[in-house]
Amino acid sequence: MENAVGHEIADALGVLLRRTTRAQLHRQLTEGMGEGVDEVTYPVLSALARAGPRSAADLAPDVGIDRSGVTRRASRLEAAGLVRREPDPDDGRAHLLVLTEQGRLAVTELRTRLAAHITASLASWPPGEAEAFARQLRRFTADGPFTR
Repeated sequence: MENAVGHEIADALGVLLRRTTRAQLHRQLTEGMGEGVDEVTYPVLSALARAGPRSAADLAPDVGIDRSGVTRRASRLEAAGLVRREPDPDDGRAHLLVLTEQGRLAVTELRTRLAAHITASLASWPPGEAEAFARQLRRFTADGPFTR
């Protein structure tokens, strides 16, 4: 029985973690956000908001692409005024990617859209189930197989 639950959770996570699933969600969330914000640049914006200023190399594992891919996306975000590059105080050869005020506002809007999208998808759940799911999911991410 326990192994069946593990398989069920693994299957559900497989759907959530599929690149196509994430890209589709990111496309919906970024619609109409303006220059530079789309399903390709969304992960870089989101990772910078979570992690703070980082080099492209340090951000790459969080985004799931290589350093050059992060750099290309960051260049698009920089051209749109959402990210700026600053010298790395610990390494004079490197630069850190930093969200601008406009970038922080974009992230706030994206997070608001994501929360609304999630809330709408849970609207048909019985009272209390969504709250219980949120608590259990937080516990799973804190104590489960994804902890560092």
